[in-house]
Amino acid sequence: MITDDRMTAFIRSLEGPEDPFLGQLETDARRAGVPVIRPEMKSFLRVLIALHKPQRILEVGTAVGFSALLMAMAASEDARIVTIEREEDRILQAQKNFSMHPAGAKIELLQGDAADILPGLSGSFDMIFMDAAKGQYIHFLPDILRLLVQGGLLVSDNVLQEGDIIESHYAVERRNRTIYRRMREYLYALKNTEGLLTTIVPVADGAAVSVKMRGHLEMENR
Repeated sequence: MITDDRMTAFIRSLEGPEDPFLGQLETDARRAGVPVIRPEMKSFLRVLIALHKPQRILEVGTAVGFSALLMAMAASEDARIVTIEREEDRILQAQKNFSMHPAGAKIELLQGDAADILPGLSGSFDMIFMDAAKGQYIHFLPDILRLLVQGGLLVSDNVLQEGDIIESHYAVERRNRTIYRRMREYLYALKNTEGLLTTIVPVADGAAVSVKMRGHLEMENR
């Protein structure tokens, strides 16, 4: 955890009742070891959606559909969500979950690797939620910024890597060093790309919230 455990427990204790279906889905996913967003991130996303009122949301990394359903429930009735997932077993579970909840009617699931799907996407999105393989964020970024409308929000989850991000390269486990290096590169790009305004907040495992300030962004394709 990147915040004090007692403070985290206190904040979580303040949460009100969850939608029964969503609550059970979260419980089942955690028991099965499927990654879903943390409780603090749930509240953060709901507040961002309430403030920004996005009509079109893109999610990169569906897993079993928990966060897509949460965002669909938080968004307006006419909002639409496009979400991308590559793992076949998770795709099947997400499709089932979407079919079992009324908010699932707002969601379109694209099956495949985001690296293949994103370049072919057209149109634009008011909000994009990045919650896929952390080492791929930097590679997805050029297409993400192309698809984001001017004034749109990019929300990136798990950017502080449970505190590893501030450690020396040699203090990070060897198997995690590539992800560590790419995440540092990603955060630098978010903070230094022309036309992009970004704040990084220690909510859950760290979230970066970026606003596309101008239509033209100077960034090399990676």
